[in-house]
Amino acid sequence: MSALTLSIVIPAFNEERRLPSTLDTLFAWLDASPYRDAEVLVVDDGSSDGTATLVAARSRCEPRIRLVQNPGNCGKGYAVRHGMAEAKGDWILMSDADLSAPIGELPKLMEAAARSGAAVAIGSRALDRSLIGVRQPRLRELSGIFFNAVMRALTGLPFADTQCGFKLYRRDAAREIFPRQLLDGFGFDVEDLVIAKRLGLAAVEVPVRWNNVEGTKVSLATGLRSFGELAIIRWNALCGRYDRRS
Repeated sequence: MSALTLSIVIPAFNEERRLPSTLDTLFAWLDASPYRDAEVLVVDDGSSDGTATLVAARSRCEPRIRLVQNPGNCGKGYAVRHGMAEAKGDWILMSDADLSAPIGELPKLMEAAARSGAAVAIGSRALDRSLIGVRQPRLRELSGIFFNAVMRALTGLPFADTQCGFKLYRRDAAREIFPRQLLDGFGFDVEDLVIAKRLGLAAVEVPVRWNNVEGTKVSLATGLRSFGELAIIRWNALCGRYDRRS
């Protein structure tokens, strides 16, 4: 039986400063892992800095890197959906550009998916908070807890943390979930898990190490908008809009 292949999708908006060390860390880990031949797709979401130029230059000497470009600044949800459509691996990992969840946590997701037979494995900060090295500011942490409570009430999802940017999808599951995604903003994480549930695709939540990294792109307005997106997800589900590909 051939080894499973891996794709890593990294949505990036103005990440010129952080990407060099992120890519160095990723490839150092991959070279010592069973996923040495993994492809890394950096999805540039209309950056105004040198993100695209940096990735394009790096790809010329590292064939495992692919630059994927959005038609402008379309949002993180759009970037992840675009990367998932381009990915070729048997399993596809979504990872934030700051590696707040270290790439070394990937085997935990792989093992949990294999053990449970799940098609989706999501990293979680909430299941074991002792694994958090650097915490978020207290207000952001409390707002995240409140968001999760509202999310569970509106969607019926059982997860303690849907917003950790470290999620693993089996390719066949990704091919069904992401074409049904309708949101381009930060509410897409919840939306994709709602879609997976409606499709009967099992998802497992896995505690992972995590460190807050300064430079978040999530503003107060973006955070408030995410609460509104929960209501949109609930409405879309009630209207059956996730039962067909968009």
